[in-house]
Amino acid sequence: MLFTQKFKAGLFLFVILFFSNCATNPFTGKSTLALIPNSQILPTSFQQYNQVLEQSQVVKGTAEAKAVEKVGNDIAEASKKWLDANGFKGYTDDYKWEFTLLQSDAVNAWAMPGGKIAFYTGIMPIAKHYNGLATIMGHEVAHALANHGQQRMSASSIQQTLGVAGALLLSENQQQQETFMMAYGVGSQVGVMLPFSRKHETEADEIGLKLMAIAGYDPYEGHLLWERMAAQGGSGTPQFLSSHPAPEARIQNLKGQAKDAMRVAGEFGVKNFKSNQRF
Repeated sequence: MLFTQKFKAGLFLFVILFFSNCATNPFTGKSTLALIPNSQILPTSFQQYNQVLEQSQVVKGTAEAKAVEKVGNDIAEASKKWLDANGFKGYTDDYKWEFTLLQSDAVNAWAMPGGKIAFYTGIMPIAKHYNGLATIMGHEVAHALANHGQQRMSASSIQQTLGVAGALLLSENQQQQETFMMAYGVGSQVGVMLPFSRKHETEADEIGLKLMAIAGYDPYEGHLLWERMAAQGGSGTPQFLSSHPAPEARIQNLKGQAKDAMRVAGEFGVKNFKSNQRF
């Protein structure tokens, strides 16, 4: 009985914390999970990013490295214009933007909370030119601005807490407990965490397209970049078991979003877009 009372009290406290720790996505206006505040996340993010750089071969001074830095700064500045114009002035005051090229054959780029972004040299031939690079950069900057890292950490915390809670409730029946943990692990991953991640990817695509357009890069390059990416091949993992949208769905979505991205850019006085200049 005492255990049950303590469990209920703990669960009640968790529910209170869940609903009282939310943030607002400036691009969608929707409430987002923020169980772990940026005041805790950003210092750790900056430290981890520096550790990655120390353990990697950082590329400096090349045309590609300069392009990564230039496009990153252009899109960061475009994001500031959008945020200032839409009532989020000062939103990135705690960010420390950094855009780094790392030597690796991996076809990848990633963002950490607070504006720390890295590109691998393996993705540069697919980016191909400044507009292609801007498509990827806009996507990564969008991840940082929409606090997707914070949301994933918060969701993971909830997933683990609820899993422990369910296991404790069934602690007197080992077989039921084991069955629950197996079903919960698969169900929460496939039914909640993977769709959550795919939603972030789609959201970053759409936000990134607008930001690259405000920065003067051609948003119609978006779907072309992902066509080149899809041509690299993949594992063939079904979309419902993937953390990313299926390439075909992504390409079609970007095609549909390009016109709106141009409209948004026009609101900031951008009428002409950069040509496909090589690095």
